[in-house]
Amino acid sequence: MSHRGQVAFEWYAHGLTPDTPHLIFSVSKSVAGTLGGILADHGKLDPDAPVTRYIPEMEGSVYGGSCTVRHLLDMSVGIRFDEDYMARDGDVMNYRRSTGWEPPDPTVPPTNLRDYLRTLRPNGTPHGRTFHYVSTNTDALGWVYERACGMSYAKILAQYLWQPMGAEHDAYIAVDSRGAARVAGGICATLRDLARFGEMMRNHGIGNGRQVVPGWWVDDIRQNGNAEAWARGDLTKVFPNGNYRNKWYTIDRNETPFAAVGIHGQWIYIDPANETVIARVSSQPLPMDLDLDHMWMRGYRAIAAQLASKA
Repeated sequence: MSHRGQVAFEWYAHGLTPDTPHLIFSVSKSVAGTLGGILADHGKLDPDAPVTRYIPEMEGSVYGGSCTVRHLLDMSVGIRFDEDYMARDGDVMNYRRSTGWEPPDPTVPPTNLRDYLRTLRPNGTPHGRTFHYVSTNTDALGWVYERACGMSYAKILAQYLWQPMGAEHDAYIAVDSRGAARVAGGICATLRDLARFGEMMRNHGIGNGRQVVPGWWVDDIRQNGNAEAWARGDLTKVFPNGNYRNKWYTIDRNETPFAAVGIHGQWIYIDPANETVIARVSSQPLPMDLDLDHMWMRGYRAIAAQLASKA
């Protein structure tokens, strides 16, 4: 954790070291959402454009027609998909098979991530109306970035974000059988670089002495989003008064903290009012543990308040 840009406390266990990359699961989504602002600022990406402007072959899937890049960024695609991490069949298992994250099943025809994305269909809800957390939206977003920039997602991320922010270590990302990146949850990075990323966001996009992320995109993350869509969505038990914008969570709309969160206990908690950033990686047994998550949030708030009181 850091306060005012200075390391306040560091702790490692179970073989993790400052030089060890750790899978960050859906914190990867917030990395992707941040990268979108950089690409938009460089004129590479139009968040309001239809997905098919970049990927015409998505026509006929849920990502065709009126689905826009903004719907991908804000998890408001009207998609028929049940993101149940504990299920042993159905949507999540099919998704994992397409990415190579499940052992091959000889009874199931082989597939790959991008062919799988094109099979996904709408649920009848208009795009933009409801927050519906579905990881495939972020994989589709990464594909959009590749088409917009003409290079692989890993190279885009390195060129526009990871190197400019002054990362201490290389990160890496899982790919499927055809080399498509699992943008939604496949990044592995060191804890210090996660904290460095969080500190950059706390500082309005400034990292390594330069404006890496446009300040207007950070403002958009913190000030915008659709509260009505969130209230209709599927994570209100986690953040009852929350919001979601550009793949970042506002924990409570009446407070300043915002966060990147991944299953099994991955967090970047940013409290601008108390000038505190807390990065955490974990291997919690359950993908989602509401009681544990709420306990950690109470801890984050207490730590940030204590650091601020000692300043």
